[in-house]
Amino acid sequence: MKTENQLESANVNMARRSFLRYAGAGVAAVGVLTAASCSKNHDYIPPNTTAGVDLGATGDLAILNYAYALEQLEAAFYINVAAHMYTGASADEIALLTDIRDHEVAHREFFKTALGTNAIKALTPNFSAIDFSSRAKVLAAAQAFEDTGVAAYNGAGYLIKDAGYLLLAGKIVSVEARHASYIRNLVNPGSFADTTILDANGMDVAKTIAQVLPIANTYLTTKVSASNYGYVAS
Repeated sequence: MKTENQLESANVNMARRSFLRYAGAGVAAVGVLTAASCSKNHDYIPPNTTAGVDLGATGDLAILNYAYALEQLEAAFYINVAAHMYTGASADEIALLTDIRDHEVAHREFFKTALGTNAIKALTPNFSAIDFSSRAKVLAAAQAFEDTGVAAYNGAGYLIKDAGYLLLAGKIVSVEARHASYIRNLVNPGSFADTTILDANGMDVAKTIAQVLPIANTYLTTKVSASNYGYVAS
């Protein structure tokens, strides 16, 4: 029988291949991201890891590290969900939650590879507040993660200067929104696009970095900050 680490390693490889296919980017995208990070982010200061993890100074790399931090958290959560599936999960739930795990692992690995030496360190999650044996608790946490993730991408999009980065972020957030809709419908059928996540114009809500990081840090032993990032919250 394979160990959990071996299973995750296999899932990482499979998920990375899947992500590169649906991103339409392949290896070339990683090269573009790496090259652009060298040429277009002269003001970037590597993250300070002496006290938790800081995203770094103004620049697209800080935003990519922000996304990487959130994807690390989501991947870790769904790995736990799939490894300790709650009692009473239907076959469809098991299959789709496992698919979501693979997507999140792919997102995490994509950002890690694309950022290279500019990536923040691996974060340590803390899910002690979540009862993974309870369907209600797991799905409530999943809904919070997914809704927050979509709002985070929406809120940080305008800060991205490079069109290539923005295109990839748009592809990822569209997948995250599909996750969010599925999870919300499991929790409360018909709530996939209700007024708690859409504004009066039918647009997804957006959250700033300052709003999102405290939520993420609730589930992280390694705290993430943006104290060196010089952005103006909208």
